[in-house]
Amino acid sequence: MAKPVTPRHAASLVIHRQGDRGLEVFMGRRHAAARFQPGVYVFPGGMIERSDHHARYISDLDKAITPKIAVGGSHRRAAALAMAAVRETFEETGLLVGAPGDVGPNRDPTWTRFRELEIAPDLQRIGYLGRAITPSHQPIRFHARFFFVSDEHVQGDIVPSDELEDLQWVSVAELGSLNMMTVTTFMIETLCRRLASEITTAPFLSFQNGRRLLRWQ
Repeated sequence: MAKPVTPRHAASLVIHRQGDRGLEVFMGRRHAAARFQPGVYVFPGGMIERSDHHARYISDLDKAITPKIAVGGSHRRAAALAMAAVRETFEETGLLVGAPGDVGPNRDPTWTRFRELEIAPDLQRIGYLGRAITPSHQPIRFHARFFFVSDEHVQGDIVPSDELEDLQWVSVAELGSLNMMTVTTFMIETLCRRLASEITTAPFLSFQNGRRLLRWQ
């Protein structure tokens, strides 16, 4: 058997709101030509970049998140993952999670755009939902962390991108009509339980020998 591909560190952001149809989450469909999960509805997100460690934020991520996120106790790494989720959300959807501030000089074009807009990420508004690792037999694998934020802390105009199309608010009660990965559905269920104060811990979803393993942290 071939050696499993090493998962790449990634982060996604689940934006939620209370709409006319009850709880809604913001999602988009991956393009048909995408290498990973084409045609599937997902949350905005992607891989962490070096620039995410250097861009400044106006408020820090809750330090209680750090031990749960598998970063070797590095709060800087945990915050960088949250920054990656914010950056990718802007790149893929046009939506900004931030407030007036300065991200500082940065070679990354997205963080440069944040600086031009005089907006910096407001990480204290972001919560941690859970993490998951793609099964070992997949040719492309991610160690994905899922963050969540209320739409009241989000601004900007919705703009489709090369990554996501058909951007829309999806009612949690109507999810069955969309093509989604199991982990996406599971994280939405977890969000519902978190918002209802049914749980305070975060799930870690992985796979071993074809079996799903679930731990709570």
